[in-house]
This record gives sequence, structure tokens and C-alpha cells, in this order.
Amino acid sequence: MKKALSLTAIFLLAIATTFAQSNKEEIELYQSIFGMEKKAIVSEFISLEGEAATEFWSLYDDYEVERKANGQKRIEVLDKYTKSYLELDDVTTDELVGEAMKVRDTQNKLIKKYYKSMKKAAGVKTAAQFYQIENYFASAVNVLLTEQIPFIGEFDW
Repeated sequence: MKKALSLTAIFLLAIATTFAQSNKEEIELYQSIFGMEKKAIVSEFISLEGEAATEFWSLYDDYEVERKANGQKRIEVLDKYTKSYLELDDVTTDELVGEAMKVRDTQNKLIKKYYKSMKKAAGVKTAAQFYQIENYFASAVNVLLTEQIPFIGEFDW
């Protein structure tokens, strides 16, 4: 799991440097690299063979497409936050919090949706492993982001 945390940290640092550039292609590149490395880590954690493996990885790839799209929305919210940080008013703050909650809710729904599908395709243990490792990655990303982004009012002048 240390490898996973290091991978997550590298991904977040790359995303942080991209905020200033707002380059969608560059963000997609970082997401793609993160996704490939993440898949390698997941494959070490979840070992399957035969038809269960084929079905699991097909579902996993579908999940990753949806997760990356939701991750793009998260990056957009973070970008809005960083650009408006010094001028945050109640309306903007409320909108940003609402958008952030929607992104988190979408991620939770995605994991739940794919847990159910994976349970049918590859069994409860495999689905639970998927749930566990995805929550690990989500938690690691949340911690690293929280450490890098100032709290509202932290830098009021």
C-alpha cells in the first residue's frame, strides 16, 4: 500500500502543477498514467483467473472511465476554488461546497454500482476487495488534497 500512496502523491502533485495551466490534455495524461499504475496495483491486490477475471477487468475498465470523468469534475471544482479563493463570498462558497458534495456522492454511487456488478461477476470476496482498495485510494487522495489546499479563511487578508 505504500506504493499506492506514493503513486497517489505523485498524481496529486502533477495535478496541482497543472491547475495554473488549466490544460485539459495534460490533466487527462496524468489521469491516464495514474489509472495505469493504479490498475497494476489493483491487479496485485486482486488475483483472478478465467471468466471471472475477464468479467472483473471489463467492469473495472468501465468503472475507471466513469471514475476519471468524475475526477475531471473534481479537478474543475478545485480549480474554481483556487481561482476564487481570495474573493469567496457566501454564494460562491455555497456553490463550490454543493459541487464538491455532488462529486463525492457520484464517486460513492459509482463504487456501490460497480461493487454490485462485480459481486455478480466475480464473487463477494473480489467485490469486497475492489470496494476496499477503491476506498483506500479515495481516502489517500482526500488526505493529500486536504493537506495541499488551504481551508476557507485560512489566508484572509
